[in-house]
Amino acid sequence: MSPISAPDGSSSAARPANSPTGGPAASPGGAPPRPRPGAEPTEPGVAERATRDLAAQFEDEKPGRVLSGPAGLLLTSAALAVGALALWQVFRPLSQGSKYYLIIFLAGVLPLVFLAYPADLRLPARLRSRRRRADNAEKTDNAANTASARSRQASTRPTVTDWVLVALTVAACLYPVLPIRIGSGGGGYNAFLDRQGLLAPTDLVLGTVLLLLLLEACRRTTGWILPAVCLLFLGYGYYGGLLPQSWPVAHSGLDFSQLVDAFYNSDSGFYGTPLDVAASYIVLFTIYGAALELSGAGRFFVELSAAAFRRSRTAAGRTAVASGFLLGTVSGSGAATTVSIGAVTWPLLRRAGYPPERAGGMLAAAGVGAILSPPTLGAAAFIIAEYLGVSYLQVLGWATVPTVLYYLGILLAVEIDARRSGVRPVVIEVGSPWRLLARFGYHFASLIAIIVFLAVGVSATRAVVFAILLTVALSFLDRTHRLTPGRLVTALVTGVRGVLAVTAVCAAAGIITATTTKTGLGPQAAALLIGGAQAATSDPTLVLVLTALLAAVALTLLGLAVPVTASFVIGWVIVGPALLDLGVTAPAAAMFVFYFAVLSEVSPPTALAAVAAAAVTGGRLVPTMWQTLRYALPAYLTPVAFVITPAGLGLLGIGGVQRIAFAAVVVALSVAVLAVAAGGWLPGVGPAGPPERTIGAVAGVTLLWLEPVPVTVGATLAAVAAAGVFVRRRSAGRPSSGSPANPVEEQL
Repeated sequence: MSPISAPDGSSSAARPANSPTGGPAASPGGAPPRPRPGAEPTEPGVAERATRDLAAQFEDEKPGRVLSGPAGLLLTSAALAVGALALWQVFRPLSQGSKYYLIIFLAGVLPLVFLAYPADLRLPARLRSRRRRADNAEKTDNAANTASARSRQASTRPTVTDWVLVALTVAACLYPVLPIRIGSGGGGYNAFLDRQGLLAPTDLVLGTVLLLLLLEACRRTTGWILPAVCLLFLGYGYYGGLLPQSWPVAHSGLDFSQLVDAFYNSDSGFYGTPLDVAASYIVLFTIYGAALELSGAGRFFVELSAAAFRRSRTAAGRTAVASGFLLGTVSGSGAATTVSIGAVTWPLLRRAGYPPERAGGMLAAAGVGAILSPPTLGAAAFIIAEYLGVSYLQVLGWATVPTVLYYLGILLAVEIDARRSGVRPVVIEVGSPWRLLARFGYHFASLIAIIVFLAVGVSATRAVVFAILLTVALSFLDRTHRLTPGRLVTALVTGVRGVLAVTAVCAAAGIITATTTKTGLGPQAAALLIGGAQAATSDPTLVLVLTALLAAVALTLLGLAVPVTASFVIGWVIVGPALLDLGVTAPAAAMFVFYFAVLSEVSPPTALAAVAAAAVTGGRLVPTMWQTLRYALPAYLTPVAFVITPAGLGLLGIGGVQRIAFAAVVVALSVAVLAVAAGGWLPGVGPAGPPERTIGAVAGVTLLWLEPVPVTVGATLAAVAAAGVFVRRRSAGRPSSGSPANPVEEQL
C-alpha cells in the first residue's frame, strides 16, 4: 500500500498490519501503536508488546515482571489452573461452599503476585509518573519503545526472598483446608471453622503471616498508601479502646487475637465480599476481555470509530472519544484504555493540531469512561451488586444514563475545542462503517449476549462464560484471529494475570471492612459527617446537600491515594451510612460513592489516567492533568444529582419513564452548559466571555437540583448566558467558528 503525504513531508503507512482486515490480532493490552511517520514499520509482535508494556506501567492490575524459564512456566501453569477452576466453579461449585473456594483461589493467586511483581522496582504509580515527562514529538513517538525497554529491564528473575514469600503464602493460604494436625490447630476446613472466635496459637501465627503477606502484596502492586491505610484501621481496632470514651469514634477495644480472628476466620475479613467478587466475577470478565481482544475486537472498535467520523471537521477528537467508549465496554480499566486508544489516535490528534496536553486530557477523560461503561464496569460495580443484593443487570441499568451523560460532556468539549482553537480537519482514509459492520460487526454479538442472558435471568458468571464461548466460535469468521487452543490458553492465562493485583487489594480490603464491622466505625463516622453539616445549618435539605459535598470531597481525596476498588470499599463503609441515614436510597448512595471513586483517576495531582496519556503524547504532566479535569468536569457534578433530590433517581433509570426522561434531559442541558462554561465557546455562535461563562456555570449547577423551581431558574440563566454570547458575537463581528483550514489526510 502506498504511503500518503503529510504537511511536514513525512509519510505514514496506509494501514497498519494489525487491523481486523489483515494482520495479527491486537494484544490483550490494547491496540498496537502506529509506526512513526517516515520510520520503518514496527514488527507486529513488537508493536503489540510495546503498547501492552506501556499500559502495564500505569495499570494497577497488570504484572510488573515478564518471567521466562521455570518461573515463567510455573506462573503460566498456576494461572491456567486458577482460570480453569474459576470456570469450573461456575457450573460445578465446590461442595464445601463458597468460602472454601475463596481459600483455594487466594492460595492460587496471591503467591503469583510475588513472582510477577518485584519487591523494589514497582514504585507507587503516582511517584513513577514524575519520571515520564517528554517535551517533544520525537520522545512521544518513542514512548512505547521506551516502555518496552523498561519492561525488559523489569524482566528479572524472582529472588530467593520472593520464593520464600511464595512458600509462606501457599502455607498460610492453604492452612485452613489442610487435613493435618499442627499442635492444637489444623485438622481441616471444618475444624478450622469450629475454632472461630477462639483461635489456636497456630491459627494466630498463620493468620498474622497472611496479614503481613497481603500488606506486602499490596505494596508491590499499588504502592505504600493502601497498606498504610490498612495499618491505620488495624491500629484503630487495637488502640481504639484507649481513646476517651466520650469521643464518638471510641470503642471498647479489641485484642490482637480478636482482630486476626475477624480477618482470617470470618466472612467479613480476607474472605469477604470484595475477594468473592474478584474470584467469582472479575477473573471471568478479564478472561472474556482477553479473548475478545485476541479475536480482533480492539482494533475493529477503533477503526469503526474512525470510519463513523471520517468526514467530519472534528474527526480526530470524535474518533478518540468513541474509541474510548467502545474499548471501555470490554476493558473496565481507565489507564489501560487510555494507552490503547492513545497509541492509535494520537497521530491523528497531532496532525489535526491538538497540543500534546490537550490531546492527553481528551484521551485520559475518554479512557476513564471505561470504568463507567456497561457491560464491563470496574470491579467496584460487582461489589455494589453483592453489597446491595441485586443483580448485576440492575447495576448496569443504573450506570447507563450517567455513562451517556459523561461521554456527552466530553464530545461537547471536543466540539468546543475544535472551534475555539481552529483545529484542522483530518480526512481519515478508512472504509465505509457499514462495510466494517457487515464484515466484523459480529464482535458486538458477545457484548449483546451478556445483556440478553442477564435479562432472561442467567447469572452474571454464567452469562460471561457463554459470552466467552460465543467469542471463540465467532473468531473463526476471521482466519487471522481464530482462537485456536493455544490462543485460548493465552487468553485464560492473561485473564488470571490481569486479576493478580485486584485480588490482593480485595483481600486486603477485608482488613478495613472487618475492623469497621467489629468496632462500629461506620455509624460513628456517619454521625460525625452529618454533625459537621448540621453545625452549618439546621435545614434538612441543606444538611443533605452539605453532607453530599463533604462526602464528594472526602471520596476524591481518598481516591488520590488508593485504587478505585479500595476507594469504593472504604467510601462505602464510611460515607455510605451517612447518606443512608439522611434518607438517600441505597442505589443512589452506592453509585454516588462509585462515581467519585472512579473520578479520582482524573483528579490532580495524581490523575493516573492523565499520567498514562502524557506518556503517550509527550505532554507536560500537570497541564495534561488540568486538561483532563476540564474535559471531565461535568461528570464531577452529575453524581450529586443522584442524592440531593428524589428526581435524581431518574438518572439511575429508577422511577418510571417520565422521571427518567425529565432527569436525563435536564442533566444533559446541565452538562452542555457546564461544557460551554469550561470551554469558553458556544458551538455555532462564538466565544463566551467571563460573564457568560460565570452565569453558565451557575446555571449548570442549579439545573442539577431536579426540582421545578431550580430547573426553571437554571434554564433561564442558561438562556441569559447564550444571549450574552450572541450579543458579544454581534458586537465583535466575529465568525462563529475558527478559520477554515485545508484537511490533512491521514490513514488509520
